[in-house]
Amino acid sequence: MKNNALFRLIKSLSKSEKRYFRLFSNRIMEQKERKFLLLFDLLDKQETYNETKVIAKLPGKTSKAQLANIKRHLYKQILTSLRLINTSKQLEFEIREQIDFANILYNKGMYMDSLHLLERIKNIARDNHQDILQIEIIHFQKLIESRHITRSRRAGKKLENLLEESEKKSRMAQASSALVSFNIKIHGFYIVHGFAQTEGDIKALNEAWDELKPKAYYTEYEDTFFEKAHRIQARMWYRYILLNFSRALKHAKRVIAHFDEHEQMKSFDPNFYIRSLYYQSVFYFLLKDTVGYKKTLEEMNNHVQKTKADYFPIHHQVAFVYQNLGQLNYWLLLKNFSKADACGDKISKELSIFKNNIDDHRLLLFNYKFATITFALKKYDRALDYLRPLLHHRENILRKEMDINARLLELMCLYETKTFDLMEARLASLGRSLSKVAKPARLQHFTKHLMRDLLKVRHPRQEKAFLQKHIAIFNTYKDQPREQLFLSYLNVLGWMEGK
Repeated sequence: MKNNALFRLIKSLSKSEKRYFRLFSNRIMEQKERKFLLLFDLLDKQETYNETKVIAKLPGKTSKAQLANIKRHLYKQILTSLRLINTSKQLEFEIREQIDFANILYNKGMYMDSLHLLERIKNIARDNHQDILQIEIIHFQKLIESRHITRSRRAGKKLENLLEESEKKSRMAQASSALVSFNIKIHGFYIVHGFAQTEGDIKALNEAWDELKPKAYYTEYEDTFFEKAHRIQARMWYRYILLNFSRALKHAKRVIAHFDEHEQMKSFDPNFYIRSLYYQSVFYFLLKDTVGYKKTLEEMNNHVQKTKADYFPIHHQVAFVYQNLGQLNYWLLLKNFSKADACGDKISKELSIFKNNIDDHRLLLFNYKFATITFALKKYDRALDYLRPLLHHRENILRKEMDINARLLELMCLYETKTFDLMEARLASLGRSLSKVAKPARLQHFTKHLMRDLLKVRHPRQEKAFLQKHIAIFNTYKDQPREQLFLSYLNVLGWMEGK
């Protein structure tokens, strides 16, 4: 049941997490209070959520209101047990636990012991770029210093250093937050407005860039790890919107170099690191740089292999998406469609493990990749099967580019299978959609006209001459960045040359 958070949480638990939860529950609850544990077992055995069956199997008469209370209690207890089991695995949990311990000591009246503990964990937080936790710890230290005699002033300006550190960290946290927001806003500008192709587009982008840019953009000398990373990524998005792939690649490489300077952050925030490697690989893909692409993919795979034993499920999900998209793109870059097809079959089988937690757009992106691969292998009916979810769930596609490309690819499949009657209807629908797109690629329009005009060509000799004429037209535009981007994801030119 998609809207049942408790059921989804239980289904996400590993065997060891379920075993730990049962031990935890038996340890903290008396027998008469364990109705929530029975509910846990009932939900664990269900394949799909069925509330009626659950109520029927709970002892006594349980109303829906009572069930809701038991579910809330169970949800809280599962999260509590997960927090306990993961404390030793995740640094943030460990630091927060130590802050809680410091609070307990303080409430016991042992404020000096609390202060010493806070000083120790503050250094751990600082060394691992935990800026927000550092601020929380410093705030607690200041509270103790303001209410009790600690003699910190006698210890080599310890109190003065604490106050100076507090002001500095507050400025850094504000700057870091501003730069994260700036990065999100620039990416959002691309989602809303697309690429800057005309002088007017470029002017609008530069005005937005100057307007959105925070003061922290200029304070590079005070950078924390995340400040610098988000500043560089914002520049990367700016260059990408301008269709300047080589400059975007330069900034993507700077993010990776930044991680190399702070090696521990690769393990601390693997999602950020893997995603950054993927961005770098995309620009190599668009620039047709097979050497750089292979090196980036190997770096990603090696990192995941070395660190995956410590991953949480969210890290496994992110690694699965980007590693597999990266591998598919590599075979597409090399035009090794047989290897890409074998890779696609393997990914299809593994997708079931993660599909409930991967956004629909990404699932459709995999389908689109599979469709382009099978089309290249002349398996047109299979390509149409892969396209079907994209064509029937277009509202889940976040990029209009992919929606248009999928429908153009459908037309190419229909042409190859000689399904000419359906082509006419699909062409009309595509024309209406293209007219609503603000900035389609010129070759997207040309491909639609190409497929429409091909319907009038029936003799093989006529087809050859017709395609030769259009190949010449496509070659005129293929090196322009916007058209190059389109052809990277739907190689219409290669298809015409092949025919």
